[in-house]
Amino acid sequence: MNVRDNLPVGYLFIFFFVNKNINQPTKKIIIMNWYFKVLKQYADFNGRARRKEYWMFFLFNLIITYGIQFIAIGLELPEILIVSTIYSFGVLIPSIAVGVRRMHDVGKSGWYLIIPIYSLILACTNGEKGPNKWGPDPKNPDTELDDIGVAEA
Repeated sequence: MNVRDNLPVGYLFIFFFVNKNINQPTKKIIIMNWYFKVLKQYADFNGRARRKEYWMFFLFNLIITYGIQFIAIGLELPEILIVSTIYSFGVLIPSIAVGVRRMHDVGKSGWYLIIPIYSLILACTNGEKGPNKWGPDPKNPDTELDDIGVAEA
């Protein structure tokens, strides 16, 4: 049985970019899960967030916000723009929280988020390898580095 047979048509586009070999049976990893992960950690300012988590949340926020606005303009109902505003206020705290966790992943305080250009550079930078003072490495949470930088088993 083909993996594509089990997915709704709308997910095929998303699934194609996540799974390079779509005919091989794998776990169904939908990139929308990164968005839901951030919403589940609504006001969690502790820990670290991977680049993928941060940017997928950013991408889906953009898609949802502009989607609502295009629908409002297309239907010529400016009242629907209020929904976009309510949504933006609703995801304000999770957006700040994932940004702070992203700063933690690169080894900086969450306050660096308020420095415009520098925070963008940090958000694009790869996170620190191994644990730092904000928690374990979100890419490899099981890998601990000893004093000389060798992974312990």
